[in-house]
Amino acid sequence: MQVELRDIRKTYGPVKANAGISLRIPAASIQGILGENGAGKSTLMKILSGFILPDSGEIFLDGQAVSIRSPADSIRNGIGMLHQDPLDFPPMKLIDDFILGHPGALGLGKAAAAREFRALAEQFDFALEPEAWVDSLTVGERQQLEILRLLWLGARVLILDEPTTGISLPQKEKLFATLKRLAAEGMSILFVSHKLEDVEFLCDRAAVLRQGSLVGEARPPFDTRTLVEMMFGKEVPLAERRTTVRESGILQVRDVSLEGLRIQMRNVSFEVRAGEVIGLAGMEGSGQSTFLGACAGLSRPVEGSFCIEEQDMTGRSHHDYKKEGVAYLPAARLEEGLVPGLSLTEHFVLAEEKKGVFIDRRKARRLAQERIELYNIKGRPESTVESLSGGNQQRMLLALLRSPLSLILVEHPTRGLDIESTIYIWSKLKARCAEGTGIVFISADLDEILQYSDRVIVFFAGKVSPPLPASSLNVDRLGALIGGKLWEELESEVAHA
Repeated sequence: MQVELRDIRKTYGPVKANAGISLRIPAASIQGILGENGAGKSTLMKILSGFILPDSGEIFLDGQAVSIRSPADSIRNGIGMLHQDPLDFPPMKLIDDFILGHPGALGLGKAAAAREFRALAEQFDFALEPEAWVDSLTVGERQQLEILRLLWLGARVLILDEPTTGISLPQKEKLFATLKRLAAEGMSILFVSHKLEDVEFLCDRAAVLRQGSLVGEARPPFDTRTLVEMMFGKEVPLAERRTTVRESGILQVRDVSLEGLRIQMRNVSFEVRAGEVIGLAGMEGSGQSTFLGACAGLSRPVEGSFCIEEQDMTGRSHHDYKKEGVAYLPAARLEEGLVPGLSLTEHFVLAEEKKGVFIDRRKARRLAQERIELYNIKGRPESTVESLSGGNQQRMLLALLRSPLSLILVEHPTRGLDIESTIYIWSKLKARCAEGTGIVFISADLDEILQYSDRVIVFFAGKVSPPLPASSLNVDRLGALIGGKLWEELESEVAHA
């Protein structure tokens, strides 16, 4: 199906989210949509998928003007959107989630729907069982479930918003193979991303948005430098790799055993040194999130001990860890890290150490303005945190951190962020390392793990590797370890070390 957008406009107060965007996507093609955070990519896609109404503009499908005023209108016209966080229901079984929204599902019956589910899953080599529970799936499997559901609902245009965020390399490879197959069968794919390498590998063409406007289009062979300059209006140099590791230890993990919902880890031992960055790599659900939470006192080990600068913290509360200078930044920014409905100023009031009974609102607003400027947050002291973009929410989390800190534990520090925001976030984290703070972080982006880690710990099905020097790894070897390969070789190397 050919898709054409003509002069799409959408404003939010003084902000022009889409400033007259016109774009044509041919049938049987994969169209990349590139742009920095806040460029207007998601707004444009939500207009096409009926989640947002434009102020003006037209949408044409196969040359016919259509009116899309809701997601139901969108799917009736054959357009389906796979959001960055899949729209599913974790308490449900896959088959119940699958049939939601289908007009003929009640008449079809669950048994017949399950047969169609299995047929579709087999067609795309998805290892999904209709009677499994949604909350047992990885992010990649949840994406597969949503793709099957949208295809069953009749989607002929598929929009994917940052689909490679939070999935492993094997899951990404399977997703790309699926998208190429769908395009070959005549579907139009709109692939929204900030990852240039994904767009360059997958897409037949790319449109670049900046500050709400379409600034250019490109075709293979893509020139990375040109795409970056189109996205940001300037060249963005990569940060230089540097280390600030000191000899003194910050976190000592000694023979720790942990039990998660579906995973067990045994006899994990290592030390995080002052100024060191350790990356935790593994497929989602491999145990790294459970482990990071235990390092913050959010769960207790079955055996072993955690020590902060030789002080035994085993069994102590998260509040006790915080008093020892440990900060934990969760992946779910709005659900766990920030408080929707509260302003930036109110967040800084809550984060600062309390002095006295009353709040000095003038002083609090001044502090908020200082931190906004220091961390380059695009917002005002009275802005609510949910009004910020993902990159600015992440900057806000960093701005709330106290000083000094012994250890920062962070899940997916740059998930969903563009290149410039990623470099900025890591410049702030590395500045903490220069002060002697240790950092342990989780990322599904192997390039990020290798670029910013001093050492890497790999998690796979309950196995936990010893810390490996990042300089001894590359994307291929790290990807193989995450996928369960080369472990015998690794264990042999450790035994003979």
